[in-house]
Order: sequence, then C-alpha cells, then structure tokens
Amino acid sequence: MPSSHEPKTGPEPAAGGTAPILQMRGISKTFPGVRALNGVELTVYPGEVHALMGENGAGKSTLMKILSGAYIADPGGEISVNGQPVHITGPTSAKAHGIAIIYQELSLSPNLTVAENIYLGREVRRGLAVDRAAMFAGCADVLARLGATFGPRTPVGDLSIAERQMVEVARAIHAHSRILVMDEPTTALSNRETRRLFDLILRLKAEGLAIIYISHRMAEVYELAERVSVLRDGGYVGTLDRTDLRPETIVRMMVGRDLSSFYKKEHGGGALGPAVLEVSGLSDGKRVKSGSFVVHAGEVVGLAGLVGAGRTELARLIYGSEPHIAGRITLDGKQVSFRTPSEAIDAGLVYLTEDRKAQGLFLDMTVGDNINLGVIGRDAALGVWLDRGRARQRALSAIKALTIRVTGPDVEVGALSGGNQQKVLLSRLLETQPKVLILDEPTRGVDVGAKSEIYRIIDELAKRGAAILVISSELPEVVGVADRVVVMREGETMGEVGGNTGIEITEQNIMALATGVDMSKVAA
Repeated sequence: MPSSHEPKTGPEPAAGGTAPILQMRGISKTFPGVRALNGVELTVYPGEVHALMGENGAGKSTLMKILSGAYIADPGGEISVNGQPVHITGPTSAKAHGIAIIYQELSLSPNLTVAENIYLGREVRRGLAVDRAAMFAGCADVLARLGATFGPRTPVGDLSIAERQMVEVARAIHAHSRILVMDEPTTALSNRETRRLFDLILRLKAEGLAIIYISHRMAEVYELAERVSVLRDGGYVGTLDRTDLRPETIVRMMVGRDLSSFYKKEHGGGALGPAVLEVSGLSDGKRVKSGSFVVHAGEVVGLAGLVGAGRTELARLIYGSEPHIAGRITLDGKQVSFRTPSEAIDAGLVYLTEDRKAQGLFLDMTVGDNINLGVIGRDAALGVWLDRGRARQRALSAIKALTIRVTGPDVEVGALSGGNQQKVLLSRLLETQPKVLILDEPTRGVDVGAKSEIYRIIDELAKRGAAILVISSELPEVVGVADRVVVMREGETMGEVGGNTGIEITEQNIMALATGVDMSKVAA
C-alpha cells in the first residue's frame, strides 16, 4: 500500500485559480477474483499535460478504460467533468462528455479515407447516401489546424504510424473532445516523429485541452508534464508537481524502492575471465562498415550509439541472421562463421531480439511451449515422443527462477505484460545454456519494476561466468549495467569507455564517441 508520507493531491484548484476539468474520486474496479483498482483518484486541469505512471498491472489502463466507457466502475466512486458529476455508461457516453482516448494500438480503418475515419460513426448523409464531399470539406480545417501534410481524401492505409496517430487526434478534436488520453503514443515512432508529436501536444495544450499522457519513458514525462500521478498495485500513491519531479522519487512511488537499487553490480570485482567472444573488422558492406570488440567471461559489455549507428545490424551479423563479407568472429578461441542462428545457438551464442513480438515470441502459444521451444529436442525419446512432464517441470523452474508473473505455464504468452513476455523469451534462451548472450534493447517497452528484475538477471548471469553484450538506446541503462561500453558511429566501432581505458563510463563520454563531438567543450 502507498506510504502515508508520499505526496498526494486533492481536488483543490490549481495555483492560477483554474477549476479542474476532470475529477475521478474513489474509483474502484473488481473483476472475478481480482481487485484491479481500489479507491483511485485523479484530478486534471484544462491546458495541462498530466502524466499517469505506474508499473504494468498498476491499474493505469483499467482507470482509463473506465474514463473512456470501456469498463464500468464499481459503485461508490465519482467522476466529474467541468465540476458536474457524470455517469459514463459506455464509449458513446464518454465521447458525449468530451473524452477521447488514443490507444497504443490505433483503431483506424486503413481501407477508408482520412475523412471517413474522422467521421466514423457520425457520417454526414444526404438522404440515405453518405455525403463524402461534405465530410472532406468538414474536416479540412482541423487537419490544417494540426499541421497535417496529408488531406482528407488520403487513404489511411497510405499513412505512416505517426500520420495515423494525427488522424486519431484529428478525430478527437473534430468531435469537440476536451480531455484527450494518449497511451504510450511514441512506442512505434522515430525520434523525428516523436518530436512532431510533442509539438502537436504543446499546441493542443495551448488551446486548453487536458491531456492525460501514459508513458514508461521518464524523459518524455519530464519534457511534457506539468504534473505526474502514480498508481501502484491498483492504488493511488500520489501526484507530483513539475518542480518536485525527480527520478528517484518517481521510482520509489512506482515500485516502493530507491533508484539506487536498480543497477547493483555484484559480478566482477576481480581479474577478467578469458576472452569468449572476439569480433574484428566485421562488415556487411552496407550499414556495418567495421565492428570490433571483445567480451570476456563474467563481463557485461554495453554497445551504444545513436539510432542508425549499426548496433543491431552488427549483432545480427555475429548471430548469423545476416551474412558478413569481411571480418572475423572468434568464439572460445576458435574462428567461427555462423550461416544461420541455429548454428550460433548450437555453438553457445544466443541473441535476444529487440522486437520480441514480431521476431521472438509465439504469442498464441503458451508460456511453457515458448520456454521449451529452443530445447524441445531434449525431451524427444528416440527423436519422436516428447516428455511433456519434463518440459512442464522445466517451464515451472524457469517461471520461478526469473519471477515470471503468471499463474502457470499453460497461459498464452500474448496475455502477459511486456516485462513478463521479455522474461519468457529470456528463459527460452537460457535453457540452451549459452556462453554468450547478446541482449538487444532488453528492457524496451517494459515497466520500471520489470527493468529492475531484468538487470538482476543480467548480473546473476555474469556472476555465473556468461559473457554478455547489452545493446541499449537508454544511456542510463548502459551506464548502470555495463563494465565497459563500446560505442558505434555510422557503422563503425569508434572506441570504448570503462574497463582499463581510464575513461569513466558516463553519458557525456559515451555521447562524445557517438557524435564525434567533444562534449566537454559543448558543456563549457
């Protein structure tokens, strides 16, 4: 339960005297056998970006589904819009009160035009026929107001993810929404697209819209939010004003422990083990020009660089997913050249993909089947009959070892949170008993609590002597977990920090190598 000393806000007006546009008080929700929300409150003002944070399972989505009418709250709570109590009985009711939600999975029809999507369910008709010309004209202003580079006649299927997101926003604005919920809106966006979205959010905020912003990315929250409300275990922990936003404070509120506990490195401390993976001058003739580094037993090496530097491409060359045309890979002192990932796995090298859903997991299969997939041959008597009891026991052991939060191995992986899906995929790799692990964005899309557990697993593996290469775009993560950091720029490894280099592992030193700029001079 939230501690009594943590900050809380009530429904009092903001400093400027503005009254709240939204108040949710005492909101609870019970599903069969589960109390998902317990007396949660949320107060949002017009012209405010209000971040809603918490681990996966904290209750954020449930609370927003109640606000949007997808769920009906338990009796006893109250929702007020513009100071008036309202009863939200469904999505249509929520829209009537000016509430719109843009989910992470966009709800557009790609076979329809932009205008048809904006007017979906509210079509303009002339007699029995849909008046498309009137709809094209009727949404042109809102598209221009949002700075859209496409028109109302454009098929949504021809738009990028960022442009489709703008259509969702246009639909909400066109329907006169005053409260806009955005659920992890930058997950599928590039840095440039994210920047454009932020500019759009700031314009909407200036026009007086209230924006509830759900994200695990603290940098986004710091940049956008006036206030942050935190949920934990279905309960309301508190709300922080912008002046009180501190990483350690938010983390403590979200998970009940300090930020300092995140990056405990108990491995190492002595002499380095033998070199296990050595890469020299590896190239694909395209994105990767020359990649070189060494990883020792019991060591965690970070691979950093800006987006497009070639980190993932280099990993895929090592793993045999793509062919290399130059360079050398040495594993345990022997030169190797993997033609397929299966050959790499058989040799003791595994790769955790950055896209677990598309390239790693089978979402419609069970947790147990996913965990056992890489070693299923071990349970085949005479190569034919599977020992399902042994496979089940292996899955149960993995669930316990990696603290995968699931009721059992028969649950479909697609039903799990992002962090638990990641641990299932990691479990599958660990069952092959690898010597080398290449972990590509191992905490992407998982909440802060799951991140801490994955860092613990990495540390444990290093203590057991595994050689680990961690690719991450989050510099605090790289600094926190790595013993050394190799930095790439434009397809080449440019150098490293930490270890015996005499250069401290800091974000500034990593960025100096990643950008080719002397960051100390920039800071001066």
